[in-house]
Amino acid sequence: MFHKEGGKIILIATSVTVLIYLFSHKFITISWLEKTIQILTLVFLILILQFFRNPNRQIRPNDKVVLAPVDGKVVVIEEVYEEEYFKDKRLQVSIFMSPINVHVTRYCVSGKIKFSKYHPGKYLVAWHPKASTENERTTVVIESPEFGEILYRQIAGALARRIVNYAVEGTYVKQGDDAGFIKFGSRVDMFFPLGTKIDVQLQQNAAGNQTIITQKA
Repeated sequence: MFHKEGGKIILIATSVTVLIYLFSHKFITISWLEKTIQILTLVFLILILQFFRNPNRQIRPNDKVVLAPVDGKVVVIEEVYEEEYFKDKRLQVSIFMSPINVHVTRYCVSGKIKFSKYHPGKYLVAWHPKASTENERTTVVIESPEFGEILYRQIAGALARRIVNYAVEGTYVKQGDDAGFIKFGSRVDMFFPLGTKIDVQLQQNAAGNQTIITQKA
């Protein structure tokens, strides 16, 4: 199953693969060179298909847990000053997505979208300390009945050149539904009130819609 955001790219990549295969078969007479070109082209197509895969992870929404919004590795758990929306100190949890991770962003909780804003910016590597405030990004705040306002931020990386965000202010969203997509690398930051008990650890691999970031008894 593939994400809708990859439809055009997958079609182009498939067409290019077929054309290169036919061209190499007809015009390249050196056998090893023909096979090498065909194999490299096929590998490229497989990487594109893998990048835009969208695993079916249907869940039953649970207001007492905050789920990971993306697949990737937990690279930050620290107290920071959140200057855009809360304008106070928050506990930040960041998940870094490598090119081989699923890049679908999913709503971590159910609730009302209180804030949604796109920011153009730089394309620093996603783990750079300033990526959260200087890279291309979107900031979204969801008001959860159990956790209050939770802010998450989609951040472009050195390879990412397009962030897709489905969150619309004033609408209600359901935990687990698609919230957007980040094409080719990046990370997602989440911000919680100080004192929130975090249930993941640094360097832990998280899975969107499966890994619990925090929960209430």
